[in-house]
Amino acid sequence: MHDSAKHQNAKDRYKQIVAVHLVLQRDAQILFQLRKNTGYEDGSYSLPGGHVEADETAIVALQREMQEELCIEFNPADVEFAHVSHRKGDDHERIDFFFIVKKWRGEVTNGEPNKCDGFVWATRKTVPGKLVDYIKNALEHIEADKPYSQFAW
Repeated sequence: MHDSAKHQNAKDRYKQIVAVHLVLQRDAQILFQLRKNTGYEDGSYSLPGGHVEADETAIVALQREMQEELCIEFNPADVEFAHVSHRKGDDHERIDFFFIVKKWRGEVTNGEPNKCDGFVWATRKTVPGKLVDYIKNALEHIEADKPYSQFAW
């Protein structure tokens, strides 16, 4: 058997879901959003974020998602890589990129009130409610200056 025949055809390869998350920093606090009507962890706090779409880099996806969710803009040069997590879900796997932004344009506004029940500036330890588990895990790793983690394996 030819060596390449042992491997799956490229179009049949397993695909993973890729997401981006924003750690928007203001002084010693970051912005958390309260999830609602999403079907996942509604009533818990999370970081703003979303899925990377076809023909989109992680940074472009982050810019698009933050325009949609927070009504803010930032330059790619002001985006700092913070962490990547390989996460196992019930029926899928995900690659989650976390980026820090400290400088942006515009006022943080709820651009998706159907999915977000408001914002709070806090630290991981002072969020006034439950923090989504994989977000808490990633923030702990970011605080420890560890660029990679695995979650729920």
